Amino acid sequence: MTETDAGIIRPSRVIDAHTHLFPEEVVRDRAPFLARDAWFGETFGHPKATTATADELIASMDRAGIARSVVCGWPWRDPGLCRMHNDDLAEVGRRHGDRLSWMAIVNPTDPGAPAEVARCAALGAVAIGELNADGQGFQWENPSALAPFVEACVALNVPIHLHASEPVGHQYPGKGTATPAKLLRFLETFPEVRVVAAHWGGGLPFYELMPEVARATQNVVYDSGASTYLYTFDVFPIVARLAGEGRILFGSDYPVLKQTSFLKRFLASGIDPEHVEAMAWRNAARWFHLPELTEGVSE
Repeated sequence: MTETDAGIIRPSRVIDAHTHLFPEEVVRDRAPFLARDAWFGETFGHPKATTATADELIASMDRAGIARSVVCGWPWRDPGLCRMHNDDLAEVGRRHGDRLSWMAIVNPTDPGAPAEVARCAALGAVAIGELNADGQGFQWENPSALAPFVEACVALNVPIHLHASEPVGHQYPGKGTATPAKLLRFLETFPEVRVVAAHWGGGLPFYELMPEVARATQNVVYDSGASTYLYTFDVFPIVARLAGEGRILFGSDYPVLKQTSFLKRFLASGIDPEHVEAMAWRNAARWFHLPELTEGVSE
């Protein structure tokens, strides 16, 4: 770690655990995909909604001083679109493996989901996500329908990255209804699966003051994706106190938010200097089994 003139602690490296890329054909002309997928249409139908290429993401990382980004797939409902996106991200990972890691996307209730999990894990996917119940037409509170998919993830030790929603507050495109009570039902049914709950788990860590919720979330970590739209940035030290600094992953939700400004706000959020390294990169490297933990950097 280093300390800047302003007294801000700068970590030795940064991993952005929540970013998005789309296949080139989607970036070039999203109109056909807006019509094919209702959730994509709701979230990206506005002309100012941004997509990005791998080269643009890496340029953004260079400006921000980010060593690696973990790239999510989009939660397509159609398994064919999921497979197309996975093939594209596997190629991105092959070409830019020193900077980018990727998550595969499946529709977890599709009968072919377990096979696609296995295929993508063999291609190098570090997780499955960002799963979205509203977009993909399943229910977290009906976990039996998800069992074959979850069993495949557990067998391969592949984490699930899921979109979570706040039960209160303002509406925004893509918010959805995956609220803490629904997620808790899923977690109680499958305590062995490793979960990354995006967007601070829709507020789930605040309920960890309840002992039964703390028990159910022992295998859950939280990413900070889209914090600018959701909370004041003192959410970082507050959740660290509630759930532990070892369970927070720095994630921007790029290109929805800019990595440079997001990182600056994270580092200025009042987090304990002793927690900066864990939250900035160590937790993500450990959770996703990234190369950083074996490249001369000890845990």
